[in-house]
Amino acid sequence: MATLTVRNLDEELVRRLRIRAAEHGRSAEAEHRALLHLALAAGDEPRFGRLEAAERLAAFRHRTAGRGSPSAAALLEEARAERMTKLAGPGDGA
Repeated sequence: MATLTVRNLDEELVRRLRIRAAEHGRSAEAEHRALLHLALAAGDEPRFGRLEAAERLAAFRHRTAGRGSPSAAALLEEARAERMTKLAGPGDGA
């Protein structure tokens, strides 16, 4: 195994790394290894930038257009009406 020394780190960055390590129940050194692994080893998987994500979303919308699914606003209104009926009761004119 190789050793890596990093100098001249900002104190705030070091503090945040130590806090993150504590949150994950690891030593600061183990957290540093995990972060490096996430940043570099996971880089082999395909990643999409904003442009690619927008293009994929546009293609999905095109494929699913006209399927007649309700809008988010309609679903929200329906859920509110159901809640009001449960709270007020069906015979209270809610």
